[in-house]
Parts: sequence; C-alpha cells; structure tokens
Amino acid sequence: MSQATKRKHVVKEVLGDFVTLTENQQIVKITGSRGNNLHETVTAMGETFLVSMPTKFRKNIWIKRGDYVIVDPIEEGEKVKAEISFILYKDHIQYLQKQQLWPDGFMDESQVQDKINKQQETEEKDEEEEESDSEDDESDLFVNTNRCNYQCSDSEEEEDSEEENEEK
Repeated sequence: MSQATKRKHVVKEVLGDFVTLTENQQIVKITGSRGNNLHETVTAMGETFLVSMPTKFRKNIWIKRGDYVIVDPIEEGEKVKAEISFILYKDHIQYLQKQQLWPDGFMDESQVQDKINKQQETEEKDEEEEESDSEDDESDLFVNTNRCNYQCSDSEEEEDSEEENEEK
C-alpha cells in the first residue's frame, strides 16, 4: 500500500468513525509533547502519565496540547502507561457527551471552552461591525519595511506646466 493510500485510510478512519469506550480504555487530555512520539496526558481524576502514538498515526495525524484522545493501557509500562487508540475531535466529543460517556472531570473544561470560543466569535463580529462603521483610516494598514518607499511628487506635471508657460 502506498503512503498516500495509507494516509487516506487513516484520516478517513479518524474523522469518520464514532467510537465508544471499552472497559479498559479511558479518555485523557494531552498536556504536552515530550518528543519521540510521546505525549504527556492528564486523566479526568488528575493523574498524569505519558502515552505513545502508534505508528499508523505518525506523520499522518497531528495532535496538540489540549486535544482529547482515547488510550489503551500498557501493562508493562513504567513511564509510558498507555498507547493512543483514537483521537477525538469536536464531533466525537459531542457524540460521547450525548451518550453520557464523557468523564465528569472534563465536562466543565469543554463547556467553558465552548463558551469562550462563542464569546470570542461574537466580539470579533462586533469589532468588524464597528470598524466598518468608522471612517476610512489608513493609519492601521500594514507597512512593508522590506520595500523602499518612494516619494511620489507631481514634478512631471509641474515641468509640463512650466514648459507650456515658456512656450506661450
């Protein structure tokens, strides 16, 4: 299977499927990346540990701080205690909340995050409306400092008018 085909199938699986938790899986929040495909996570109870990203996700799916994932525990792990089995996106989180499978420890965070996002969107819309109502002011435009600023003058027009005056 080619790399592009593999990536297509992995992305389709992650974005399309809605999963439910098995008895040994749990939902954790990514708090940071430690390198070498290891990520630091925190559970809903506040326990922190490292999780590894399986080979099928590497270079195909990206996760960042604040994302939620479903992990499978690793029995022999001391520092790395679990492996990522599924990455949760906004639609997956809403589905799990409707199914009442979302941990209570993360419930407050997701609701607060949704409220913050909605407030930011409304504030941006309000600012855009205020800006459109104000007069056209070019003082806030971006100035590229990498280009030379040429002073344009009407010297050609002045020269033309002087030549016309001399001819008369």
